[in-house]
Amino acid sequence: MDLAVTAHELTKRFDDFVAVNGIDLEIRSGETFALLGPNGAGKTSTMRMVSTVSPPTSGSLSILGMDAATHGREIRGRLGVIPQEDQLDADLTVYENLTTYARYFGQSWSEAKQNASELLEFAQLTDRADTRVETMSGGMRRRLTIARALVNSPDLVLLDEPTTGLDPQARQLLWDRLYELKERGVTQLLTTHYMDEAEQLADRLVIMDGGEIVASGTPSSLIAESTTAEVLELRLADEQSLGHDLPFRTEVLRNRVLVYADDGAAALAHIKNLGVEPNSSLIRRSTLEDVFLARTGRQLVD
Repeated sequence: MDLAVTAHELTKRFDDFVAVNGIDLEIRSGETFALLGPNGAGKTSTMRMVSTVSPPTSGSLSILGMDAATHGREIRGRLGVIPQEDQLDADLTVYENLTTYARYFGQSWSEAKQNASELLEFAQLTDRADTRVETMSGGMRRRLTIARALVNSPDLVLLDEPTTGLDPQARQLLWDRLYELKERGVTQLLTTHYMDEAEQLADRLVIMDGGEIVASGTPSSLIAESTTAEVLELRLADEQSLGHDLPFRTEVLRNRVLVYADDGAAALAHIKNLGVEPNSSLIRRSTLEDVFLARTGRQLVD
């Protein structure tokens, strides 16, 4: 099995604070791998170590078959990095952003122009080639950011919250571009707070909390192993309570009660038979957020 990233006992400390606490990772070449977790879980520190801009405090880290401690420059030349905040040159056109960035990788002008034309088509921005970045929508900027990260034909692409702040249509279009990258065999390491995004894109994932990995596997296997098929979401009046004798696992959140049951409708009928009439109810399938709540006792958005 060809591995793009291998980490063993990977640790990152900042003085007395342990951001990443001895994690093990194996990311296969060609797969999309996601890091999930709340703010402060250690995702960003892990991404920075993989991108070789932040050295590990201890442990071993191999990227694309090279030791991250001694081959950082070579590794960075084969990475594409898509930061959470766009870092495009607002004074340049879409086309100029691509050709100028390509020159940083030693490409000739003819190579840079050829790559720019291909990437504009990939990002569906050909008709915007002469548009200045400052006039573009958020979705277009994100597509350009992804295109610019691909000018060096990277073997591994790092995506930090790639669709944050985008409307649903822009997110769907961006997902299409990322799925196309996967079909091309490009390895992707992704962080996201959107559970539907992780389920759509990730082949495998880990959930981090407090700098440690608390769960790992495919999205479907984690849901099957960690929670029930359905979740009943209830909103109750202030004076109402479900009591303590329900035959279901429950989680009491700030303004909702989650009832975990394989048959949500039967669970709702059972609760109503107890004399509890919720203000509202919703039955949905279990998601990765429920997995996180089951494994850590916290909501992913905390």
